[in-house]
Amino acid sequence: MLMGDIVVTRFFVSTDGSDKWSGCLEAPNAEGTDGPFATLGRARAAVRNLKLAGDLAGPVTVLLRGGRYEITDPVVFTPEDSGPVTYAAYPGELPTLDGGKRIEGWRVERRGGMTAWVADLPEVAAGQWYFRQLFVNGQRRSRTRMPARGSYSIEEVPDTPPKSKSGGGARAFRCAPGDIQPWANLTDIEVLIFHLWVEERMPVASFDAQTRLLTSSRYSIFPLKDEKYHLENVKEALSEPGQWYLDRPTGELCYIPMPGEDPETAEVYAPRTEQLLKLAGNPDEGEHVEFLRFIGLGFEHSEGCQPAGGGERWGRAGFDYANAPQAACHIPGAISLKGARYCAIEDCTIQHIGWYGIELTSGCQGIRIVGNTIADLGAGGVKIEGEGIPNRLCPPKRRTFNNHVTDNHIVAGGRIFPSACGILCLDSFGNEISHNHIHDLFYTGISCGWAWGYREQDARNNRMEKNHIHDLGHGVLSDMGGIYTLGIQPGTVIRGNLIHDVLAAVYGGWGVYTDEGSSHIIIENNISYKCNHQPFNQHYGCENIIRNNIFALGKEGQIALPRAEDHTSFTFERNIVVSDGGAPLFLGEYGRTGKSAILVSDLNLFWDISGSLLANASGSHGTPDQSPSLENWQKLGHDRHSVVADPRFRNLEGGDFSLCADSPALELGFNPIDMSDVGPRRRRETDE
Repeated sequence: MLMGDIVVTRFFVSTDGSDKWSGCLEAPNAEGTDGPFATLGRARAAVRNLKLAGDLAGPVTVLLRGGRYEITDPVVFTPEDSGPVTYAAYPGELPTLDGGKRIEGWRVERRGGMTAWVADLPEVAAGQWYFRQLFVNGQRRSRTRMPARGSYSIEEVPDTPPKSKSGGGARAFRCAPGDIQPWANLTDIEVLIFHLWVEERMPVASFDAQTRLLTSSRYSIFPLKDEKYHLENVKEALSEPGQWYLDRPTGELCYIPMPGEDPETAEVYAPRTEQLLKLAGNPDEGEHVEFLRFIGLGFEHSEGCQPAGGGERWGRAGFDYANAPQAACHIPGAISLKGARYCAIEDCTIQHIGWYGIELTSGCQGIRIVGNTIADLGAGGVKIEGEGIPNRLCPPKRRTFNNHVTDNHIVAGGRIFPSACGILCLDSFGNEISHNHIHDLFYTGISCGWAWGYREQDARNNRMEKNHIHDLGHGVLSDMGGIYTLGIQPGTVIRGNLIHDVLAAVYGGWGVYTDEGSSHIIIENNISYKCNHQPFNQHYGCENIIRNNIFALGKEGQIALPRAEDHTSFTFERNIVVSDGGAPLFLGEYGRTGKSAILVSDLNLFWDISGSLLANASGSHGTPDQSPSLENWQKLGHDRHSVVADPRFRNLEGGDFSLCADSPALELGFNPIDMSDVGPRRRRETDE
């Protein structure tokens, strides 16, 4: 095919194709002797063969016809598969690479007084297949749970080992009488323990009914004491619609249907592979996968098991840990890129995934992740990392940088690993993370940086702009932010984001959260509101600039600075800060007379919509403190030109923070914030 003066080679893939055919026809011919390929792998091989033969005179396009392409192993592209090659959906059709298998042949039985569907899976009984997820008619279904509601509490931890660099942990605890029994298939049960910002997913190794001592095959990443926990995948707990249990020894799958579901027509899928697509370069040897584009494809059904190991990363070689210290950063992606450059994943649908949706690991640069829907995830949406080891610089060849994650819809994450982030960017620099819609996760929306304190790190010059982030936490974990940063990050900008409805379990439901040495970051033109703690919190850091933002309706105050240090923590200018019903404007060190030189603050507008402004600061988590009023704070030289006045929002209750023409904030130099283009932009039909 000619496009101007460029020769474009085209191949086709179809569910009614054959890998013995040429792949040059978009449908089988009348004679049934030629037509499209049957698999993406065969198309990849055809392109590779043309390259090896020297027969390519231009780019290649591989068009996949609609339908499901079942795979049992990820499709792998190596440096010899480099392009320019585009793998795209045939116009108007949706091809899906499916890592699952449809389960059929159900029989209906009574189990525990409930109507259940039962299927026999010989591969499971033979030890050739096991899965931890089940999807019915496009919806995730839950494994059994004990207790059905609420949680148990650890009674005692008898044998805590020496601490690791990340805090240490244990692999055994004693339960309260009656909480755990010697149930069937005990080693298929997992204990899920929630610490403040992580979950521990600990498989059961043994249980002593006499001593009530449960031992796991993994160590917790943090010490255990009296945490809440529940159990997943208990055979005897199968009791509610939507629950299922897979009996590994017998291969019997039992599912209690939801109302209206029919075993004859229901589409039930279980995953068979952990990853679906891999771009596998070797950055240490300078061998990269380059110029591949994947456009408009579907990716579904991947497994979500906990990866083995972790001890080497977290300070105790040879130990299996039940999580990472933060953000489920050890969890890989169903789509994985390593040593890839100038590749793209665009307008794809990635759903029903057990791990992160997409990961960029060592040596990735110039990658475009644009316009995708990434939904129903065991972990998070997108993970960008170099080496991924805290507080250690990445070797130059393995650095990951200058990538674009824009215009994606990331929703319903953390279904297996609740501490995962919508977008996690660690050990990486020069990335654009903008115009994404991120919601319905149990932890942070966007996390950037990977060094605690003032250590040198690779994170810098990252731009997080125009993202819509909301409905995070759900009261499950703590210490989270709509946007969360760690460490020194010169050149990093957080601009024009809309963040709201962040609900932490115990503490730390924050909108913008600059944690642990976050420094030299510009935070401007953001709207952050309705957090159950503060819309802005800086744990500690140096010389951040917070300007022209709206921080409003935090349940426990609006602005927090828990730790004062002997330098300027931040400059806080031309912001609008609004409380309701007397919630303090400031918490922590912001406002203490003894620490009056730790920040620069002026030209702000403060208001309480209840009419009873409480400008006094309080302790870092709401503890009453002897701190000055705003008036006395001004006498110290801060906020000298700030005012207390109604900002005149057009519709605060409706979430419209645009200003009326007579807003007093405009007189202070506040620039109106335009949120009309926040979140994913409409994709141009001409984009390819």
